[in-house]
Amino acid sequence: MCTLEKRGDLFFLTLTGDGEHCFSPTVIDSLISVLSQVKSQAVRGSALITTAHGKFFSNGFDLSWAQAAGSSSGARERLHHMVESFRPVASALLSLPMPTIAAINGHAAAAGFLFALSHDYVLMRHDRGVLYMSEVDLGLTFPDYFTAMMRSKIGSVSARRDILLRGMKIKGEEAVRTGIVDAAHESAESVVEAAVRLGEQLGQRKWNGEVYAEIRKSLYPEVCGVLGLAPKTVIASSKL
Repeated sequence: MCTLEKRGDLFFLTLTGDGEHCFSPTVIDSLISVLSQVKSQAVRGSALITTAHGKFFSNGFDLSWAQAAGSSSGARERLHHMVESFRPVASALLSLPMPTIAAINGHAAAAGFLFALSHDYVLMRHDRGVLYMSEVDLGLTFPDYFTAMMRSKIGSVSARRDILLRGMKIKGEEAVRTGIVDAAHESAESVVEAAVRLGEQLGQRKWNGEVYAEIRKSLYPEVCGVLGLAPKTVIASSKL
């Protein structure tokens, strides 16, 4: 599951427990609820930091829940349900009226990797943890919004090829070199500390949240279009 804590103007969304933090329908519903709370409580200076307990940031969708359907058709139906249910999570992060930072404490795979990329900034540790899209190894195709997010957030064509077509596992320092993450740090604790510093720096700018969200959406038109996030014009300046 996940928890939400507010410290000053910083929101902390934490995937709790020592497991793999897989996205079951229950966890997905919890994420949607928490992100709705964050949006409703946003003020100028707010920022969101997302992290997790234990060895994993998230190992993606809960495939064991899908397989528990007892038949291949039932498993496919359950997987499709999770894929479609997760769209609002990505949509919520891309339209949240504040800066967002993923503090990756460990492994981030498949939907867990996508979840991290849905944030504005991504920090991870360089000693442990990898970024990994497991679909090619599992024999699964990618949902449209997964590939759209990858094209929007990973500028290197060769990096996207290796991640999606080779199932390459990317560690912290390599992720920084290829521009997938913004910085790599020594430990899970130092990743969160760096995320807090960044969140405070960004929050000090006191940006208008609605304007911030619309500029973000304009920056990633492909994935926002796939997710059905329509752009709009917002003029909040008192100087006009």
